[in-house]
Amino acid sequence: MKREKEGLQLLGRKTEYRQDYAPEVLETFENKHQDNDYWVRFNCPEFTSLCPITGQPDFAEIRISYIPDVRMVESKSLKLYLFSFRNHGDFHEDCVNIIMKDLIRLMDPKYIEVTGIFTPRGGISIYPYANYGRAGTKYADMADFRLQHHDMN
Repeated sequence: MKREKEGLQLLGRKTEYRQDYAPEVLETFENKHQDNDYWVRFNCPEFTSLCPITGQPDFAEIRISYIPDVRMVESKSLKLYLFSFRNHGDFHEDCVNIIMKDLIRLMDPKYIEVTGIFTPRGGISIYPYANYGRAGTKYADMADFRLQHHDMN
């Protein structure tokens, strides 16, 4: 089957949920449109992690947008990866940066940005944003521009 040819293990199989942070569940497939620059966006409105101090759950919407190069992240594996944060204790900013860095290591995109829109705790909302553009390319300039002009409104 095509899935096996691509090396995908999770798609079409019974779902096994990990109980802690599991970057090893992430899978990729080949981008069939490498000659085009285009956006891929994932909206994950039910992200949960644990506060590393209190152990209380934190809830967020995680937004991932990227411009792929050769490899793309497979969506079921991304869902299982994000679910693996459920019992993982980390601060909001750490979660966003860890997600971005894991995805960079996984697929080496031209550009990527990750935003966490965390629900209020103690009357304060936190919206961490991290981005990356491949060094020495127009995507590095794009990352710099988007970071300097980032606004959640």
